[in-house]
Amino acid sequence: MGTDHTTGAGASAQREYDRRRARDEATIRSTWGEGRIGTIAVALSSERQSTAAWRSGAVGEAEVGRRLDAIASDHVVVLHDRRIPGSRANIDHIVVTRAGVWIVDAKHYRGKRPRLVVEGGLFRPRVEKLVVGGDRTKLVDGVLRQATLVRELVDPVPVHGALCFVGADWPLVGGSFTVRGVDVCWPGKLAKQLAALDGEVDVAAVAAAVGRRFRPA
Repeated sequence: MGTDHTTGAGASAQREYDRRRARDEATIRSTWGEGRIGTIAVALSSERQSTAAWRSGAVGEAEVGRRLDAIASDHVVVLHDRRIPGSRANIDHIVVTRAGVWIVDAKHYRGKRPRLVVEGGLFRPRVEKLVVGGDRTKLVDGVLRQATLVRELVDPVPVHGALCFVGADWPLVGGSFTVRGVDVCWPGKLAKQLAALDGEVDVAAVAAAVGRRFRPA
């Protein structure tokens, strides 16, 4: 069993990047023409940031996918790029283990260090924030929403969330942490953690149910 190869990690992000890149090129050619001048204009044009973000996202998802595929077995099933029913959004990776289900969101933030910032405490409510060059707590919110959707399907099987940052400036010692119960770490750390888990979950049955509900994107 192990890995579901129905769709590759990052496939939908790559398709969206290709679509946006083709649209951007068509826009340039509509101005400069389809000939040699248009080709030069396309070559000299900088890629739009909103378009490049999809390429970067696809790279991050593919890297996390490779790490997770390496630990896939009868006791660890990995589902990539799964569409959320009734939505255009998708879940990057769903990992079913004997200890429960992990919802993994891959992010490609090169050169930036993820940090946990805690505000409040003694006289104010404690608030945990994820900072990666800026406030990225909304990423935690997104993983928690995805985990809730999967939990509604597989309860009472435990469902956990993880944000996996590719290319980040992780320290040589330590570095990983949790924000509101969501693990924040790098691909190798996550894969090692998941591979070591044990429990009583019927991995094949849970993976089949998740796969039927959350189809390939």
